[in-house]
Amino acid sequence: MSQPSLFLTEPSASAPVAGFSYWPEAFTAAEERDWLHAIESLPFKPFEFHGYLGKRRIVSFGWHYDYSGRALRPSTPMPNFLEPLRARAAAVAGLDAALLQQALVTEYDAGVTIGWHRDKPMFEDVVALSFLSPCRLRLRVFTIFPTLRWARMKDFGPQKMVPRAAWWPRSVPSAIISMMGLCF
Repeated sequence: MSQPSLFLTEPSASAPVAGFSYWPEAFTAAEERDWLHAIESLPFKPFEFHGYLGKRRIVSFGWHYDYSGRALRPSTPMPNFLEPLRARAAAVAGLDAALLQQALVTEYDAGVTIGWHRDKPMFEDVVALSFLSPCRLRLRVFTIFPTLRWARMKDFGPQKMVPRAAWWPRSVPSAIISMMGLCF
C-alpha cells in the first residue's frame, strides 16, 4: 500500500492555488517608476507588533490594524496618487475599487523576511503589489488525510499583483534587494 506524499517534490510557481492569481503585466516599468517616486516620499515608521519593532517600515491609509488593541482603527485618508493604483488593482482583480478601503505600504530592506501569518479576517480581499524587486510568497496548504494532518509548502515565483484569501498562511522569504510592497 502506498502512502500519499506530504510534500511537493518540486516547488511550482504554476500550480494553481484557490484565492491567488498572478499578473506579471499589471503595470509597466514606466508606471512603476512614477508610482515609486510618490511612494518613496511617504512618512514611513517602523512596523510595531505587540511592543516590538519589525525590520520593515510601513505607512497605512484608510484603516490600520492596531496589534496592541487587537482592533481595526481609522487611519489617514488615502492620498490622491494612490487612487489610480487602487483602481488598477481592483480592475485586474475583478473587484469594486470602493471595497479596497485600506492601503498598507511597506518598505523592505534586503534580507528582511516576514514570518508565517494570515491577514486579519476583516481584510477579506487583498491585492498586493511589489515594486523594485519581485516578492516571493510561500504558502502552507493544509491537507487532511484520514489519520494525518500536515502542511504542504508551495513556493511561488515573483509576484506583482496577487489577490489572496485572508485564511491562507503564508510567509515572505528574505528579499534579495530592497523592495516596496503595497497591499489594498
